[in-house]
Amino acid sequence: MPAVLFESQYNPPTAFFSALLGADALWLETQDHYHKQTYRNRCLILTAQGVQALTVPVIDGNRSEKVLTSAIEIDYRQNWVHRHWRTLQTAYGGTPYFEYYADYLHDIYAQKLPHLFELNTALLHFYFRCLRLRLPIHLTTEYLPPATTPTLLLDRRDWLTPKAAAEPDRTSGQPYTQSFGKDFVPGLSILDLLFMQGPAAGSFLA
Repeated sequence: MPAVLFESQYNPPTAFFSALLGADALWLETQDHYHKQTYRNRCLILTAQGVQALTVPVIDGNRSEKVLTSAIEIDYRQNWVHRHWRTLQTAYGGTPYFEYYADYLHDIYAQKLPHLFELNTALLHFYFRCLRLRLPIHLTTEYLPPATTPTLLLDRRDWLTPKAAAEPDRTSGQPYTQSFGKDFVPGLSILDLLFMQGPAAGSFLA
């Protein structure tokens, strides 16, 4: 399978990782312009009230779409880390593996990395370790329009969007028991799978 090209995502959905099974490498786009209301700065989790989006605020959000994603700065003037962490604790504190991963995740957030791309990449490396994904991660140095993507590179940029999270064809992993509700909810962050399945999470990607 060729290498896969994705945009940087915040706590990506499970389908992001399923798309990497059998790939030679992951390429992360660094030369794209930032887009609002995408997985670049938000993820979806499951709460007692249903699906909820967690969004990382960025500086100068109104003009952010003119800035490279890799240059977008996180707005720490808003107490979003505390809000995200409290929401995760409320939603997943009673799951089998929340405590198993909590300290590692908390340490990443505590670094207060200045750029969104840095935060997303730090989280991505952590998830690779958790899922035992051993493919290399490369960063692009120039922007390639979709029509010019090399044959040996599978272009998955903006393939996954929060608006299409419930579409079955965007979720290739296996259903698993979730914390709330009777019907399986697709399109959630990898956090949902990890907190429920722990070290066995990787077996649910295929």
